[in-house]
Parts: sequence; structure tokens; C-alpha cells
Amino acid sequence: MIAESQDIITPHITDSHFIEYPCLKPGWACELQLPTWQPIHIGQFTIDVSPTKHVVMLLLAATFCVITLLLAARSHKRHQAAGQAPKGLANGIEAAVLYLRQEVVLPNVGPHGERYVPFVLSLFFFILFANLLGLIPYGSTATGNISVTATLAAVSFVMVEIAGMRALGRNYIKTIVYWPSDQPVAMKLALTPLLTPLELASKFTKPFALAIRLFANMTAGHIVVLALLGLIFSFGSWFIAPAPFLGALAIMLLEIFIAFLQAFVFALLTSVFIGLIREGAH
Repeated sequence: MIAESQDIITPHITDSHFIEYPCLKPGWACELQLPTWQPIHIGQFTIDVSPTKHVVMLLLAATFCVITLLLAARSHKRHQAAGQAPKGLANGIEAAVLYLRQEVVLPNVGPHGERYVPFVLSLFFFILFANLLGLIPYGSTATGNISVTATLAAVSFVMVEIAGMRALGRNYIKTIVYWPSDQPVAMKLALTPLLTPLELASKFTKPFALAIRLFANMTAGHIVVLALLGLIFSFGSWFIAPAPFLGALAIMLLEIFIAFLQAFVFALLTSVFIGLIREGAH
């Protein structure tokens, strides 16, 4: 069993009312207690609104996202005014934005999909920064919290449904109630009560898949690293230490790729779902 002082992995995926920062004490970490607020009582329910470590990580992710993109935009504008191509970070951000716009959002959302580009780009960069913050020392993976991923999925769900309403108008009801227009009335009356629940369920399986996929992938890597490092303490031998250590190092490097991949997949699937509902009842 890994001693509490040696556990450097679990704090990256668990939420708490304190954050860690580097210091010279044993374990090279100290704890800063976050403020505690009075809970809100709504009927029989009690809601704790006190900030937690994951809330801090989300605020940091949003701050870093805004600062990075604004600096890249300023650099791009400055180079454009000088008649030069953007360099460094601005060049990388421009390449990512153009790729997501041209190859992910517009082909999947369909005609007049430009209005959804800012939303999908915001999702991608916010999730990316949140994922990467969980890989640095003293950081925490907020996207390893099912409440966070469920909220992101709920935001995407609302945007998808709004996109369907705007594109389909009155035909939006056909994405809820199954009504095969090309079938006889008898078939319609027979199929509608059978397939309407499936149509309705399919609306909620999409955000559910978004939430679980991001949560599971961002949590799994840390758990595998913890299991590999735990082998060293379980066997209590330095002779086997190199193999679990190298395995954990490989998983950590893979997690950097996973951080980018999961942000991309979330943005891609959101674009696909928007495109599907816009064409769903045509």
C-alpha cells in the first residue's frame, strides 16, 4: 500500500477544499485551505457553494485560455499589419483554429455553420487547458470530475437543441416525436408510440457519452500510473523499480497526447451532433 506521503497521483484526480503548493516541508507540498461559505438551503436540499480545488483549476483554465488566445490574436494582428506571417505561439494557435474551423466544424455542422465555430473553439481550448493543468506538478485534473464533464456535456446539449430549433423551426418536434411522413397513417400510428421513446432517449445518450468519455479517459491514465508506481511499494524491492517507473513515464507521456485528443474528440462530436440535428427532420 502506498503511504499517504508518497501518493502524488491521487491528488490530481480527487477534489478537495484545499490546494497544494510547493514548499520545503516533507513531501515538498503544503496545503492552502480554500474559503468555506455557508451552504444554500433549497427546501430539503443543501447545496455547498464553497470553492474547491477543481473550481480553482477551472478558473485557471479559463484565465489561461483567455490570456493565451488574446496574446495570440494581438501578435497575429501586429504581424498582419507589418505584412508578415505570424510566428511562434500565434502561428500555432492560428493553425489549430484554421484546422478546427475548416476540417472539423464546417464540414460536420453543414451550411452556414460559421456561427457555431466560436462555441466549438471555446470548448476545445477550455477543455485542453483544463486537461493540461492536471498533468503539471501540484495541479489537478478538473475534467476527471464527472460533475465538470456533465456540465460541459449539458452546455453542448443545450447548444445542439438550440441549433435544431433554429434550423428546423416547427419541424423540430420531429426530432422528438417519430412521425414517418412517407408511411401510411396506420403505420404512423403503430410506429410512433414505439419509436418516439427511442428518439427521446437518443437525445440524452449523446451528452451522456460526451460526459463519460472525457471523465473516463482523463481519470484512467492517472489510475494506471498510480497502479504502476504502487508495484514498487507493494514488492518493496528496488530491483523491479525501473520497469514500473518506465511504464509510468510512458503513460504520463501518453497522457499529454490524450489531453489534446480528448479536447479534439469533444469538439468533433459536438460539431457532429449539431450537424445531425440540423438535418434530422429534413
